[in-house]
Amino acid sequence: MKRLCLIFLCISTLSISAQTPSVQVSDPLVPAQPESVGMSPDRLSRINTMLENAITENQVPGAVALISKDGKIVFHKAYGMAENASNKEMEKDAIFRIASQTKAITSTAVMILWEQGKFRLDDPISKFIPEFGEAQILDTFNQSDSSYTVRPADKQITIRHLLTHTSGLGYGVIDGDDRFKKIYAKAGITDLFTTENITIESSVKKLARLPLHHNPGDAYVYSEGLDVLGYFIEIVSGMPFDEFLKTHIFDPLEMDDTWFYLPKDKHGRLVSVQHFEEGQWKKYPVTFYDTDYPIKGAKRFFSGGAGLSSTAKDYATFLQMYLNNGELNGQRILSRTTVQSMLGNHTSNLFADPKKYYSLAFGVVNGIGQDAGGIGSQGTFDWGGYFNTQYFADPKEQVIGILMKQTQGRTTDQTGWKFRQMVFAAIDD
Repeated sequence: MKRLCLIFLCISTLSISAQTPSVQVSDPLVPAQPESVGMSPDRLSRINTMLENAITENQVPGAVALISKDGKIVFHKAYGMAENASNKEMEKDAIFRIASQTKAITSTAVMILWEQGKFRLDDPISKFIPEFGEAQILDTFNQSDSSYTVRPADKQITIRHLLTHTSGLGYGVIDGDDRFKKIYAKAGITDLFTTENITIESSVKKLARLPLHHNPGDAYVYSEGLDVLGYFIEIVSGMPFDEFLKTHIFDPLEMDDTWFYLPKDKHGRLVSVQHFEEGQWKKYPVTFYDTDYPIKGAKRFFSGGAGLSSTAKDYATFLQMYLNNGELNGQRILSRTTVQSMLGNHTSNLFADPKKYYSLAFGVVNGIGQDAGGIGSQGTFDWGGYFNTQYFADPKEQVIGILMKQTQGRTTDQTGWKFRQMVFAAIDD
């Protein structure tokens, strides 16, 4: 009898084990030979030549390019100069101001808290930031003194509206509507980055009192919504925004070179922002901001929409986590189901580009875009940054492309579209 019980116990254990799915743990991004993952070395060499020529032709002063396939880095090279005036050569681990590439990271942080049941996406933001309680739309505007009148909005701004740039908020100094540039300037809104002693709380509370472009949910207007959500994360989590990102995203993914403000030992790796003037590349001057904001000043303004600096490798690591449905190297950042929802169409037909829609964190290629060619499969997600950085990740082909540059002003730069088009042409499986 005892023997029969032992046999039954063993069979039961085997049965339970067979029903328990194995946990899939991905590997960290590491270099590999292109052929091993179905990429053509010859076609990758065309990309190398294209970027070398772009430097020679002064399209850009310098760049770092990274391509990965199936979680393996098959191309990672530096070109040109990190700063021409000092003859500082570009290195693969150079740190770039990623500006609006910050937005996807902030959106990820929001969804980490959403997974914890802290809120619903269609909750009004006023539930957490009461200053947003009375949403109003711009009605009339006086050009002489920037005074204005408003009318009530038909609904309140929600967290989903802020994630998808459909809240009605504007973007101040880079807004497409000159009236909002003036209104935001008069109110003292900090739009992007600053060396001044300002907190996101103070800026967001000022922003909450200003009029909207339109009723929430009625249009896609690029906005400071992710800056509002940076402050929202502080409220919901009880942690400073920068610490939340470090604790819940950067440290688990080993993104050691991604910061709002760089530690002193990383200052020397920050690439200069340059513009082409009088036939040469020169450091961009101080305008409404100082380009040295990642390494100087008060270092208190954590812009969820534009404030981070990073490397090509770090950002590829972040994107690989998404291609792995929320996990990398045993670190689960988001659930597979959350990633699926995030990459869905949350803007219907409001997004102006017929080849894409906007999700909760990215622009996403649709069927029309896939068939048009050169930008990836349906479902490829992407975005870029103010200082001429870009990325894309194709879940179907398991391809990531990152091209980092740091320029302002007019250039003859053609590397962006060429790089993306040529990456997909290099698939050889």
